[in-house]
Amino acid sequence: MPVVIGLAAAAFGLIAVLVAVLGAIIPGSWPQASACQPTPGRAAADIPPTYLELYRKAGKAYGIGWHLLAAIGKIESDHGRGTGPGITSGRNHAGAAGPMQFMPATWAAFGIDGNHDGHTTPYDPADAIPAAARYLKHGGAPRRVHAALMRYNHSRTYVDTVLAQSRVYDTQPAPARGTAKCAAAGLAPSAAAAKAIAFARAQLGKPYAWGTAGPNFFDCSGLTHAAYHAAGISIPRVSGAQWRHGTRIPQGQEQPGDLVFFNTGPGTSVTHPGHVGLVIGDGKMIAAPHTGTVVQVQPYNRPTLLGFTRPTTHR
Repeated sequence: MPVVIGLAAAAFGLIAVLVAVLGAIIPGSWPQASACQPTPGRAAADIPPTYLELYRKAGKAYGIGWHLLAAIGKIESDHGRGTGPGITSGRNHAGAAGPMQFMPATWAAFGIDGNHDGHTTPYDPADAIPAAARYLKHGGAPRRVHAALMRYNHSRTYVDTVLAQSRVYDTQPAPARGTAKCAAAGLAPSAAAAKAIAFARAQLGKPYAWGTAGPNFFDCSGLTHAAYHAAGISIPRVSGAQWRHGTRIPQGQEQPGDLVFFNTGPGTSVTHPGHVGLVIGDGKMIAAPHTGTVVQVQPYNRPTLLGFTRPTTHR
């Protein structure tokens, strides 16, 4: 191979790797590079058609993934369907207004007449959604999306929740035939699972204490119980009962938000697991391991792995 062609091929390969890495860091704002082939996500069916079109239009205009705007709209007002104060009129307890929840000073600086009707109001999604895109762009998105979201709402939990919801709305990779890695790492979590994962991430670093379920200490099942409680889903408190509660998921088909169980610890067996974690993808989980440790991210592929369940509210 000529030297010039070889160098060009190497450069192209390096660019592809960089795009893949950046795509993993900023969901919805960069093309996904994966061995799994992309298929359209179904989660967008939750979004009213008018809002969906506004998210797409504003995202294209400002170079921001529409999934990020949709995630903010979901968290802030359920796409304008929320019943709380400040969404269609007035202001909420913090003083924010409209479906994208703008503070007065921020709206004064970034509000625009998105539909060119001669009125600029945070209560009209046609104005509020492109204004949110404009504000995120000013804050550094899409290259500095974490910083942009922190500017939007000064809460790490908020940022994690929005990013998790963004993944729900993002194009979902389908598993390649016979590829367990795609099934375990590529699929986006459900809305409830995204909230559970965001809650669990917010607990990272908190100490383990047996028999506790927060807010300052957690044991393994206390963490998963609290995470799904934060997502509006009630599951049993202890790992053995959680194992019997959820729908069993074959290994290789687990998704982010599933619970992963282990035959480890005193008095445990294949019918009564003694340890549980929350799957976050790529073969990893968030778990509270044991006394002397803290809530942390760990790999779950280990000899004591027993299986997976998907939490539900009706069993």
